[in-house]
Formats: sequence, C-alpha cells, structure tokens
Amino acid sequence: MAESTIQNRLLRALAPEDLDRLRPHLEGVPLDLGTRIIAANTPIRQVYFPESGLASVSLSTGEGGRLEVAILGRDGMVSPALLLGVDRTPFDTEIRVSGQALRLDAEVLAAAVARSEGLRALLLRYVQVVNLWTSQTALSNRRHKTEERLARWLLLVHDRIEGNDLAITHEILSMMLGVHRPGVTVAVHELESGGMIATRRGVITVLDRDKLVRLAGTSYGFAEAEYERLVGPFRD
Repeated sequence: MAESTIQNRLLRALAPEDLDRLRPHLEGVPLDLGTRIIAANTPIRQVYFPESGLASVSLSTGEGGRLEVAILGRDGMVSPALLLGVDRTPFDTEIRVSGQALRLDAEVLAAAVARSEGLRALLLRYVQVVNLWTSQTALSNRRHKTEERLARWLLLVHDRIEGNDLAITHEILSMMLGVHRPGVTVAVHELESGGMIATRRGVITVLDRDKLVRLAGTSYGFAEAEYERLVGPFRD
C-alpha cells in the first residue's frame, strides 16, 4: 500500500518509519451504513482508520435516547481510547455515511506505540484534539441556538466527506443534535432560507460554506486549528 494512496489524514501525518510499522498489518474493509463498529463497554479488538465515510460517536442518555458527542472520518481513528491504555469505552460508534477504512488489530497498534516515541506522541496529540472537539460540542450544546449548532454540525460533516451532499434525515439530525424534531425542522428551514443549504428528501446540500462558518461563530474552528497545529493538514 503506497503512502500516496492513503486518504486517512492521521496516517498520512505519521513519520515514514512509523507508517511502515503499521502498513503490513493494515486491512482495507468497508464501512456499511448503520454498522456499529465499536459497542459500548465491550473490549475493543480492532482499530479503524476511515478513508471515507463518516462515523458518529454517541452516548446513551439512559432514557432510551442517544446523544452524539463526536463525529469522525478520514481525520482520525476509532477508537482513540486505546491510546490511553483503555480497552473499552462507554460510547458507541456507528457508521452514518458509508465508506472504507483501514483496519488494524489493537494489539499491533499497542506494540507499535510501545516501540516508537514519535508514533505515541503524534497519536496522543490527536487525542488532545478529540478532547477539544468533544468539549466544544458540550459548550455548543449549552450555549448556542439550534441553528448555530446545526451549522457547526454541517461544517464538521462537510470537512470529512467528499462533495457537498449529505444523505441525512431530520430524525437522525434530531438525535445527533439532541433537539426535538420540530426544532430541527425550523433550523433547517432557517439555513435554507439564508441560502446556506438546499434540501430534498433525505439529502442536505451545502451551498455556502462561508455563511455556515459565520453562523456557527465560536462553536467552530478552534479544534480544527489545533488539528493543523498538533497533527497535520486537516483539509486537502
């Protein structure tokens, strides 16, 4: 597998010698829509480095509902908890946009991290960025209006997928944002009337990214800048 063919930005940020340690063990696998690749409180046996598609990390609310705490794609890995010496997590990770990933046994990654200080340092910097994304999500949920949160979420998705179209229903958006469906519908209409997005049944198309950034305000941009500073290029 040539480095130039790897799309995962975290793998591409590795030093050549560290990537060479992992390369023989990386296996290409599909990420099918709706697949739960990490189940809460279950031992994590494998690591996924998405090449395309989108994964949602969510937590049970204890009332039959779920709340999304993070999304990731070709910028990262599932699950970063392994880098902290944790073999399981309270979060579920489910595929929201189908794609492809490079899969690696958790034991292989642990052995490579133990051998390379550079690999360990880079991956821990990535964990720091993940913590920032999670913290910013919590802050946004607490301080920002639904329209601002929706703008931020669409930007996070837009950063991680090809093109401008996202196949998503209002029901899924409601769960992702932790907002009742009528509130999501109103927010979608606000963004559409502002020329930021267009909608058709089950699909949202980003029309004006700059307007979305302005609407998201302080809820977007900080963690992305930290990724650039601590890990490497965030966008192609």
